[in-house]
Amino acid sequence: MKKIRVVVVDDSALVRSLLAEIINRQKDMECVGTANDPLVAREMIRELNPDVITLDIEMPRMDGIDFLGRLMRLRPMPVVMVSTLTERGAEITMKALELGAVDFVAKPRIGVASGLSELSDQIVEKVRIAASAHVRRAPAAPAGSTTLAGGTVAVHTPVASIGRVSTEKLICIGASTGGTEAIKEILTRLPADSPGIVITQHMPPGFTTSFAARLNSLCQIAVQEAVNGERILPGHAYIAPGGKQFRVSRSGANYVAVVEDGELVNRHKPSVEVLFKSVASVVGRNAYGVMLTGMGNDGAKAMREMKDAGSYNFVQDEASCIVFGMPREAILHGAADEVLPLTAIAPALLAKLSGTADRYRV
Repeated sequence: MKKIRVVVVDDSALVRSLLAEIINRQKDMECVGTANDPLVAREMIRELNPDVITLDIEMPRMDGIDFLGRLMRLRPMPVVMVSTLTERGAEITMKALELGAVDFVAKPRIGVASGLSELSDQIVEKVRIAASAHVRRAPAAPAGSTTLAGGTVAVHTPVASIGRVSTEKLICIGASTGGTEAIKEILTRLPADSPGIVITQHMPPGFTTSFAARLNSLCQIAVQEAVNGERILPGHAYIAPGGKQFRVSRSGANYVAVVEDGELVNRHKPSVEVLFKSVASVVGRNAYGVMLTGMGNDGAKAMREMKDAGSYNFVQDEASCIVFGMPREAILHGAADEVLPLTAIAPALLAKLSGTADRYRV
């Protein structure tokens, strides 16, 4: 069996040693080199041609974000960021995902040795997923864009109103690996008068706040973390908080967010299955489902329940996915009404919402 070849880039000798040890314990992977800064890593990548690199953010001579940006422009390859769990670390991690990193691991600020050991299963799983990911060259900033604080590119393209849409309508989105940028692609194309939107993106505690804030700075709709008991309003998107389960309930004529510390479902919290299952029950034929890139099968069965309840579902196609796991499972479960490239999903959704879509649905 061909092993996954990994290069570890981190300025901490302890972290390099621990990550190398974790990787080398796996039968299907090996650490072929370690580097203490990006300039050393650059030469090592040229020489060793690894399948995946793990990359720290704060390093001497060149930080991980600068290095990642250059790498994804010149030699795109799977990268798993190793990010410190801080507010600033979370914001920078969002930037790393925007630049093309496949995923990230949140390393502890204290107790690094024990913390990384506890994260070993997560680390090797993310390296495996990264090794099979479809990585693309980082796009150049488009004309007419503005670079915001932290490097976020805001594209000033007005989105046409879709006109009067029933407040009963609800858009629900599920995603995992590669999903942060896929969600951004869809939400930035939706107008301020969109129906309410509920989103579960697999993400740990401490990162969804920055994710929501980043999207809110880019979109015409308002984007925020979901808050328990809050009414779900048109023109707003609500993201499941990391480490919590998120579902939709109803109070009279209103949809309401339920955020709770539930059990893991399909090994995830938040879980797409939990959100989609509630939408099937509460929203039914007034729902539009969207399944985006991600590993595993979370949400596939519940998306079929949505379809059986009358929802109309869009699933991202394989060619545009970073990881074609969750979309493939949704298709296999017969949950998809349309399978589309990522860039076609928002226009197709807008066409459905604008009035021509529901004529055949009584």
